[in-house]
Amino acid sequence: MNAPWMLASWTLLVRELTRFFRQRNRVMGAFGSPLIFWVLIGAGFSSSFRPPGGSVNMSSMEYLFPGTMTLIILFTSIFSTISIIEDRREGFLQSVLVAPISPAAIVLGKILGGSAVAVMQAVVFLLLAPLAGIHMTLSSALASIGVAVLLSFALTGLGFVIAWRMDSTQGFHAIMNLFLIPMWLLSGSFFPSAGAPSWLGWLMRLNPLTYGVAALRRTLYAPDAFGTWNLPPLPMSLGITVLFGVVFFLLSLFMVERHHAPHST
Repeated sequence: MNAPWMLASWTLLVRELTRFFRQRNRVMGAFGSPLIFWVLIGAGFSSSFRPPGGSVNMSSMEYLFPGTMTLIILFTSIFSTISIIEDRREGFLQSVLVAPISPAAIVLGKILGGSAVAVMQAVVFLLLAPLAGIHMTLSSALASIGVAVLLSFALTGLGFVIAWRMDSTQGFHAIMNLFLIPMWLLSGSFFPSAGAPSWLGWLMRLNPLTYGVAALRRTLYAPDAFGTWNLPPLPMSLGITVLFGVVFFLLSLFMVERHHAPHST
């Protein structure tokens, strides 16, 4: 890995961070919406919530916490890749594609930029865990942040692939509502697979995000085993989440390489 390669990725990463924090509406939308969802839905279900697995120690706020953290990562990662559509419209993307840098540097810089913002938002939300009744240790907090890093990378890669083929932000939001939100709902964030109809259970098992949420639950609830009922094993969950990220990184790289114009000297 040479210096120009690293510099190109770092420059794109910093640009994504700067761009995000200059647009406060994106910060509020990516963090505020899931937070309101967690508070309102969690409070609304508090009296009728029945913990899966028969646990009497878990509240609705606690059960929804990992899913809300995942939703924050999803929103932030996906919103960050909207910049690809904006960059194409403004001509910046075309300039990057004809620059004498590796397509891998372009993809890595964009994905790492979106992932960094998503992880920062997830860490801020993680500070609210005690309010949900989740008693974390330092090791479980660090493990949860590690899972958030993997999820952010994978979901930003997914957003990159979707945004690359889009010509308008309106189309991107339509895809998000049609595909990404159901993907989150079927990840075990909102309700567990246990007790769901068999066809719905299969959809949840085929959903790669299910395993990211399961890994997050296992790390968040590490001191309290009762919260890990009927979940895939942690090594399996981490492996599928890593594979999820690698597949969409490679797909992103393939799509950029098809449009990359080599620099002529």
